[in-house]
Amino acid sequence: MNTDTRLLVCPRCQAINRVAKGREAEAVCGKCRTKVFEPIPTELVGATFDRHIAKSDVPVLVDFYSPTCGPCLMMGPQFEEAAKSLHPVVRLAKLDTSAEQAVAARYDVRAVPTLILFRGGREIARQSGAMGSTDIVRWATGHL
Repeated sequence: MNTDTRLLVCPRCQAINRVAKGREAEAVCGKCRTKVFEPIPTELVGATFDRHIAKSDVPVLVDFYSPTCGPCLMMGPQFEEAAKSLHPVVRLAKLDTSAEQAVAARYDVRAVPTLILFRGGREIARQSGAMGSTDIVRWATGHL
């Protein structure tokens, strides 16, 4: 692979885009013409989860959450704030474990919220429990 480019999956159409390194924040999808990488969490579902984890050259930090979980709801705005700080080094994504139980079971997520950091399609770090935005950023960058 060319080390001057990175692969990014479009959060809208799921197309894989080759983007010049350092240009991730400005990249536009070649298929649907939307921004490929914005400083907001991407909502993943079972059908899109594996593609984003396995096909992206940018590390992906996933918040495994439930919409009925109090700590998850409290951490949601903190996770969004962390997305701004980590952009474009890390893509942040969310997965609703109540709707996507098979994915949560595959990664043995037993408590929510749980953050899992993926790089190159593999889990490289995990943290359970709600965190503030500063702690999320520190934790994620500490594992890169």
